[in-house]
Amino acid sequence: MNNIDMGKLMAMLSKMDKADIQKGLEQASKMLNEKDKEAIMKQINNNNNNNR
Repeated sequence: MNNIDMGKLMAMLSKMDKADIQKGLEQASKMLNEKDKEAIMKQINNNNNNNR
């Protein structure tokens, strides 16, 4: 996984409201609890494509 610029991360978080952050963390937790590695990678790729 790529290293994240902490300044950029903090700037992104400061623009999000609590509900958005909570929703994102819930999605990340659900995704990381998947047992199928392919399903995890597919979800990450889908999320990356949707955020462009």
